[in-house]
Parts: sequence; C-alpha cells; structure tokens
Amino acid sequence: MIYVTGERLLPHHVRAAFFDRRWRGLDPAQVRDHLDRAADELERLSRELVTTRTEAERVRQALRQ
Repeated sequence: MIYVTGERLLPHHVRAAFFDRRWRGLDPAQVRDHLDRAADELERLSRELVTTRTEAERVRQALRQ
C-alpha cells in the first residue's frame, strides 16, 4: 500500500487499500472487514463534519443580524 504525503485519507482510499500477501500473513477477510468498518466510520464523520459546518455558518449568519 502506498501513501501519498499530504493527501487526506478518504473512505474510498480505505476501501481500495490492498496489501501484499505474505506467508503466514493476516486473514484477508478480516482485513477487508476492518477496512470496510473504518471506511464507514470515515463516511459518517465526513457527513457529521458537513452538518456541523453548515450549522456553524447558520449560527454565524444569525449572530450578524
């Protein structure tokens, strides 16, 4: 897996992650399950951040009036 310096980690990065197979390596199904859960959480947090920013802007606008 290659990381690009300075690039934000997004859900599709987690879902598209791949790992080289090694003898006695990790269970691919467990790795995929964990990555899917991490990507789901990133999506949830991204939506929450958008909602929070929208609400903050609404409050700023209300305070200006």
